[in-house]
Amino acid sequence: MGAQRTVIKTQVGIVGGGPAGLMLSHLLSKSGIENIVVEKRDHETIRTTHRAGILEHGSVRMLTETGVSDRVLTDGYRHDGIDLRFGGVSHRIDFQDLVGESVWLYPQNEVFTDLAAARERDGGDVRYGVSDTSVTDLTTDTPKILFTDAEGTEFEIHCELLVGSDGSAGICKRSIPKDARTDNFIEYPFAWFGILTEAAPSAPELIYANSDRGFALISQRSETVQRMYFQSDPNEDPDAWSEDRIWDELQARVDGPDGLELKRGPIFEKTVLKFRSYVCEPLRYGNLFLAGDAGHTVPPTGAKGLNLALADVQVLFEAIDSFYATKSPELLEGYSDKALKRVWRAQNFSYWMTSMLHTREDASPFERKRALGELSGVVASRHGSAYLAEAYTGWPNA
Repeated sequence: MGAQRTVIKTQVGIVGGGPAGLMLSHLLSKSGIENIVVEKRDHETIRTTHRAGILEHGSVRMLTETGVSDRVLTDGYRHDGIDLRFGGVSHRIDFQDLVGESVWLYPQNEVFTDLAAARERDGGDVRYGVSDTSVTDLTTDTPKILFTDAEGTEFEIHCELLVGSDGSAGICKRSIPKDARTDNFIEYPFAWFGILTEAAPSAPELIYANSDRGFALISQRSETVQRMYFQSDPNEDPDAWSEDRIWDELQARVDGPDGLELKRGPIFEKTVLKFRSYVCEPLRYGNLFLAGDAGHTVPPTGAKGLNLALADVQVLFEAIDSFYATKSPELLEGYSDKALKRVWRAQNFSYWMTSMLHTREDASPFERKRALGELSGVVASRHGSAYLAEAYTGWPNA
């Protein structure tokens, strides 16, 4: 350790300046609650890290109605449904008809850009590019965040409540003793091979395709850039795949009698995305509260990750706001249980979508035909389709 640390006092210290941390900081500041955010990445790295993004209607309302930005409405793309495609045939799940809601295609890094701009506009204290971050004294009335800022100055934040929104690889979750937390997780035997391509959209809405060759997702990003995925081995080497081979594989997984033809273009990003389901229980330890990927992760099939993070933030903000307004810890004490109810519903939905749409390499003919029967049942039943539509567009925060 170098020189003595500079001590800063605040009400809420937040580790992690992604969408969850910045949204919580925004809401707290609007309510007059002092807070400081520390983030190990620099602003430009987060802004330029391409992440997919499907926003539930509740997430869109959080951004627009709290004064963050309405750019999601002007620059995002409203989707009123998705296509489930199997046996080479597409079946539209009409969200508006089934549940009267929509989702918005709006990349996660754009959500970050909006939130970061709002915090800067409103004078928020967000410190990017920090290092050597640690948290301590979590079970006391003064939990602390230790870090070195981008200029090399060592700081110590003394706060009353500490929030870990530092992602699945962050320090906060790991700062909870193992005997005080339960790590619930499963690994999936497949991954997504993802691409970004300069091309026109191949379809007006997302296509979730189940095929004998495995799953494919035909998504969008903008009018000129598209994101697509196909199921692959978790250890697949992206560099071993030529552009022609990638396009041929994607096309083979959506081929059907309707002649659906993907619009091809130069591929400028290739990645293999491994995924698992994880939930930390509880989401509270002393005066540390976990939100977003710091406390749980889901496979991307159900488009729940960012939306769950923002739902956590809504529940946590209401609890913190109540605590400072009334001095009653009741809502803080109930935060973990309330947030986890939604988390487990989302875990079930994500697991269901993933299992129904993907094909394991060792799947028997029975398992393969059973999954097709399940898809047929969903699209043939208004009730089945409505369950998917309600879960995909988002449940109310109850």
